[in-house]
Amino acid sequence: MSVLTLARTAARASRTLPSGALALSSQAKSLHTLPELPYAYDALEPHISGQIMKLHHQKHHQAYVNGLNAAEESYLKAPNPKERIRLQPALKFNGGGHINHSLFWKNLAPGSQGGGQLSAGPFKDAIQADFGGLDALKQKLNAATAAIQGSGWGWLGYNPDTKKLEVVTTANQDPLLSHIPIIGIDIWEHAFYLQYYNVKADYLKAIWNVINFKEAEARYVEAAKQ
Repeated sequence: MSVLTLARTAARASRTLPSGALALSSQAKSLHTLPELPYAYDALEPHISGQIMKLHHQKHHQAYVNGLNAAEESYLKAPNPKERIRLQPALKFNGGGHINHSLFWKNLAPGSQGGGQLSAGPFKDAIQADFGGLDALKQKLNAATAAIQGSGWGWLGYNPDTKKLEVVTTANQDPLLSHIPIIGIDIWEHAFYLQYYNVKADYLKAIWNVINFKEAEARYVEAAKQ
């Protein structure tokens, strides 16, 4: 079959599909992929080990990507609303896992790339105004994250309604929808257990040494425009 024939066949098919189905069909062809890290696996040592980073990225995040692609494919093929509703938990869990981890990798940076260093600027000013300083923010975000029962995420988010930075948490792999995410901390055991065992407090203290404040400021500046 020639390329021209294929194009004509696709055009005829598109005219017979409802717009929602056409959108899903287009979406299904664009498979989600695992993003590359902007640093080496061992670049965050000694604060986060290379072993943890490699497993976290290659195994756990990849599993969310695979699960999301499978769920979207099944959603496209679902014959009725009941089946599409049944797939919502898989879409939420794997989609959230992919979204959260894609943000998380950019949240981090080795010291050689400015990790752990908060420079003067609008983001630092906002932290001072909303929390009283970086140390107070660390204390509040770490406490909220450590208090999560089971697995989840601690967030520094920007609230478009109050125009303020706020500390919030989400359970499991739920993405942050109430706020614009600025900094996210993964408190699933796979993020720290091989190095910190069950001592969450040590992990939460250490991770601030590799927080990418430049990325956080860029997110904050963009969010504050809304």
